[in-house]
Amino acid sequence: MSALPHLPQAPLDRLGRPLHDLRLSVIEACNFRCGYCMPADRVPDDYGFDQAGRLSFDEIETLVRGFARLGMHKLRLTGGEPLLRKNLPALVERLAKVPGITDLAMTTNASLLARHAQALRDAGLQRLTISLDALDPDLFRMLSGGRGEIDDVLAGIAAAERAGFTGIKFNCVVQRGVNDHEVERMAAHFRGSGHVLRFIEYMDVGTCNGWDRVRVVPSRELHARIDARWPLRALDANYRGEVAERHAFIDGAGEIGFISSVTAPFCGDCQRARVSADGSLYTCLFSGSGQPMRSWLGDGEAAFSSRLADLWSRRADRYSELRGSVRAPRKHVEMFLVGG
Repeated sequence: MSALPHLPQAPLDRLGRPLHDLRLSVIEACNFRCGYCMPADRVPDDYGFDQAGRLSFDEIETLVRGFARLGMHKLRLTGGEPLLRKNLPALVERLAKVPGITDLAMTTNASLLARHAQALRDAGLQRLTISLDALDPDLFRMLSGGRGEIDDVLAGIAAAERAGFTGIKFNCVVQRGVNDHEVERMAAHFRGSGHVLRFIEYMDVGTCNGWDRVRVVPSRELHARIDARWPLRALDANYRGEVAERHAFIDGAGEIGFISSVTAPFCGDCQRARVSADGSLYTCLFSGSGQPMRSWLGDGEAAFSSRLADLWSRRADRYSELRGSVRAPRKHVEMFLVGG
């Protein structure tokens, strides 16, 4: 993909971090009700189906072009569940043509992926990350709020493989006493598959999930369990700001990762911005509020990027390093509004 012809001076935030990565929500609705993100007892079934509140495809393209002018080159589409957005492949096709975007990915629960995988690949989607917290059918159904079937997800994965997606990443949020007994089973399932399983420490994202640190399983504990069965060796990061600690199975069966936001914060290298489906900017996954930007888009990508650069230059978020201190914000945006 071509480079931008006249890239303005890329802004740095107050901690010297550039803007390289955008997580863009295309819809705030979801067909699951996972307890740590969108619990059914706190979020009604009809939440997120107000189409007028979302950015249009034209607005999304202008926004992405404005971000790209400032050096953003990694774009990930999120939700809610992005596959609920109508005509999503048409949007992907437009975004794949934006100059400067070198990595176009999507995060999904994959329950609807079987019918869309080929169209998304043909449209220019390069990578997939699939949220998957269990393989046991009953446990999977429970974790999805009674809405999901593991067979649908497995069918989606198979369709993605047939469509040409390789190196799919699978994110598993591990909670003690909930799904931590699935860890070895999941590692065994994905060993040798060519895909990458990543275990994520249960985080205090949002305010409606009843987070309790007692349910956090430290990555070092998970690493020790897996290493005892299948010895591991550390790998270098692919790039500055990569959130997962990468490890390879010594026997050559692939790669596994650990994301340790609670026990080993990585805020110092965070280069990510998040935009909700209504066009509000959140400069941290744990932000308390967002900056509405939709009204700026009518002035075009150049004017938008100028205002965005000013916002980014004032960013100083580092919640995970402050967690538990009096300076840490007490109210966080809900995960289903800005993706993971």
